[in-house]
Amino acid sequence: MEKLLDKLSPMDLMRSEKMSFVQLIIPAESSHRAISYLGQLSLLQFRDLNADKSPFQRTFVNQVKRCAEMSRKLRFFKDQINKAGLMSSSHPVLQPDIDLEDLEIQLAEHEHELIEMNSNSDKLRQSYNELLEFKIVLQKACGFLISSHGRAVSEERELQENVYSNDEYVENASLLEQEMGPWPANQSGLRFISGIICKLKILRFERMLFRATRGNMLFNQAPADEQIMDPVSTDMIEKTVFVVFFSGEHARTKILKICEAFGANCYPVPEDIMKQRQITREVSSRLTDLEATLDAGIRHRNKALASIGVHVEQWMSMVRREKAVYDTLNMLNFDVTKKCLVGEGWCPIFAKTQIQEALQRASFDSSSEVGIIFHPMDSVESPPTYFRTNSFTSPYQEIVDAYGVARYQEANPAVYTTIIFPFLFAVMFGDWGHGICLLLGALVLIARENKLSTQKLGSFMEMLFGGRYVLLLMSLFSIYCGLIYNEFFSVPFHIFGASAYKCRDSSCRDAHTIGLVKYQEPYPFGVDPSWRGSRSELAFLNSLKMKMSILFGVVHMNLGIILSYFNARFFGSSLDIRYQFVPQVIFLNSLFGYLSFLIVVKWCTGSQADLYHVMIYMFLSPTDNLGDNQLFWGQRPLQIVLLLLALIAVPWMLFPKPFILKKLYTERFQGRSYGLLNNSEIDLEVEPDSVRQHHHEEFSFTEVFVHQMIHSIEFVLGSVSNTASYLRLWALSLAHSELSTVFYEKVLLLAWGYDNLVIRLVGLAVFAFATAFILLMMETLSAFLHALRLHWVEFQNKFYHGDGYKFKPFSFASLTDDDD
Repeated sequence: MEKLLDKLSPMDLMRSEKMSFVQLIIPAESSHRAISYLGQLSLLQFRDLNADKSPFQRTFVNQVKRCAEMSRKLRFFKDQINKAGLMSSSHPVLQPDIDLEDLEIQLAEHEHELIEMNSNSDKLRQSYNELLEFKIVLQKACGFLISSHGRAVSEERELQENVYSNDEYVENASLLEQEMGPWPANQSGLRFISGIICKLKILRFERMLFRATRGNMLFNQAPADEQIMDPVSTDMIEKTVFVVFFSGEHARTKILKICEAFGANCYPVPEDIMKQRQITREVSSRLTDLEATLDAGIRHRNKALASIGVHVEQWMSMVRREKAVYDTLNMLNFDVTKKCLVGEGWCPIFAKTQIQEALQRASFDSSSEVGIIFHPMDSVESPPTYFRTNSFTSPYQEIVDAYGVARYQEANPAVYTTIIFPFLFAVMFGDWGHGICLLLGALVLIARENKLSTQKLGSFMEMLFGGRYVLLLMSLFSIYCGLIYNEFFSVPFHIFGASAYKCRDSSCRDAHTIGLVKYQEPYPFGVDPSWRGSRSELAFLNSLKMKMSILFGVVHMNLGIILSYFNARFFGSSLDIRYQFVPQVIFLNSLFGYLSFLIVVKWCTGSQADLYHVMIYMFLSPTDNLGDNQLFWGQRPLQIVLLLLALIAVPWMLFPKPFILKKLYTERFQGRSYGLLNNSEIDLEVEPDSVRQHHHEEFSFTEVFVHQMIHSIEFVLGSVSNTASYLRLWALSLAHSELSTVFYEKVLLLAWGYDNLVIRLVGLAVFAFATAFILLMMETLSAFLHALRLHWVEFQNKFYHGDGYKFKPFSFASLTDDDD
């Protein structure tokens, strides 16, 4: 066990890691290797020393462009692999280390080869499509054409032509046939154009032809038997064959222009049947040859893509890293001598030794004659915030960071959120049957942790998997609270022995009358099962849960105020302790702490006092006699003292701090402690944090006073509203319990009352659906959001500023596909 604990990295979640501002002076020959090693280490956050320069004015802009171009080529390869239906290898064959220049040449060759193969394939596909369309046109158009060697058309031929014609031109077709008579088409002046067009355009195409020729044409159409692939989108498109009969050269020009505008492909069809058959045979023969050529080209292309796919992930990772290295080098300054680079950044103090070792290794591996200089510096900027977390604590830290990143060295709420958050959730979700369902889901996610961590999950599943340990604790606490409430899918059980109540007579066997009497000690753990179904169930549970919510709320808010004391003490701000922490504790506990005390006394003594009456008349008439509402001796004078303390605490919070800050600022600029301004090592006890904020800006008493007034009013009013806000624990717990009862009694028991298997199965299915989607999904989300609000608003606003910024070290591990 001790060996296991020794392997765990040391963590201090209470306050962020101590940071140091450092400077690096790196010789040019070892700069690339040094930055690469730091990227693997992931412990140094660089500052951009060239923020005033555009990306095109930086030193390594050409290298960044080359990496971006290689990324484009790799994305092109990946798209081609996906289009071909090939999968890039998830376990790539590791190549020996390849130089960036060699990789650039290799990628250019692969791209040139692929583009050439794609171009040839597109040309072949276009030729194939044209021949296929020509074949379809030849097959369909023959039915529309009339022989020019005499009236050899039977009634059957006329019927067939009318089928392919539109209804409005049926009479025209027969008239044309009569008009043509025994003369060939070229003698009568009638001509035709045949072609093929997309099926979706056929109606607009026909309408345009009719308008352009003023109705002096005959339009015939027939659907193509085969779909034709679009070479651009690779989609299969339905097309329609058409034949347009017209007269005159002018009409022919118009029709050809309209065909071109609509993307219709026109093909010459001879009138002679023998020629038609001969051309059809030739087209079919060429189609067969083209199919064989296309298949051979696709096999060759897929083979080339497969050879690339084995290495594409490795290449993408390499290029991504190289681009990140050059982007980081662009944040460094070139020294005047052009022989070294100067960089600045933040690193945790514990990481200095590791960084120095990495830099020494980089100097040695690059055979540099000059070592890399690494030394700390002073900085007036606030350091970034960095917490070392693991898979268990990171989701809780993310919950806190979603509200705001902690100020440097500020007390971290995530330490307390780890336990309090799932517990408050469980207070609202208390049902040990539902808790077991959540526990099973959490255990499945944890059991498949190694497998799921390597897969790409959807946004919802990724969020669920990231919070698997949050879900685990929420389910465990839900089981605990469910045992206290004695609810298993809303059904009570005698888990811890028999009930403390029994029936006085046979009239109370259904537990809905006043026939239960107490005959033994109270139920040892949780709510006695006899309360379920009794007349006073709702009143009893409401009273219990409402008072319990107030107790939890007051304790939670007191914890937040106590943390503000530790913050002030850590930062050496005695003003905040004396004029903020002390009056806040007094005000909150004089009112709501006293209410919590009364609740506990009432529970312990079994008194019938009305706490609403006590709290209301504590303000309205504090000197009146309490009568039956007196819970203990000396209650009335204690209430008067607490009320006076609460009234004194408000001006105590409001007035002293702004005037003392003004006095400190005035003394400083009268020369009494003027020398401290030029000294970065300032005594924290002498100079409170609030004064340090005004070093570089003019002190405005009005602004400070208004800010303090807003803060004081917010705390006073917030104490009331925040305490009331914790009643959501009672409300959601009641809603969850009642919903669960409704589904159990009105769905499952109602269906089970019928002696019909189908009705029972339907009732069971509805109950399972309602439990899974309403109680386990919607209610879980609802309780989660309300617990989140209690932490963000009611707890964290007592001590947490949340105006810091995250420590984001240069790290290869954090690079994603978007960084390409």
